[in-house]
Amino acid sequence: MLPFADTPMPTPTSTVNPDLVTPGFVGFAIVVVLVVAVILLIWDMNRRIRRVRYREEVREELDAEEAAAREAQQDDKDA
Repeated sequence: MLPFADTPMPTPTSTVNPDLVTPGFVGFAIVVVLVVAVILLIWDMNRRIRRVRYREEVREELDAEEAAAREAQQDDKDA
């Protein structure tokens, strides 16, 4: 183990120009477009979920009204 302890660690050298590997304006524009698309999709999803919930509430109210009307007709026939 001791022979390996004296071995110096090599320092990494950068061979790539850092200005050439940055995303730049194109990368920024793509990220902005993706963020806007995700926000619009979430907004649309929330709107559709609200619409489904509202329709279900209306259906339940209509079913309750129909059941009450049927019950009233049954009471009228029985009387």
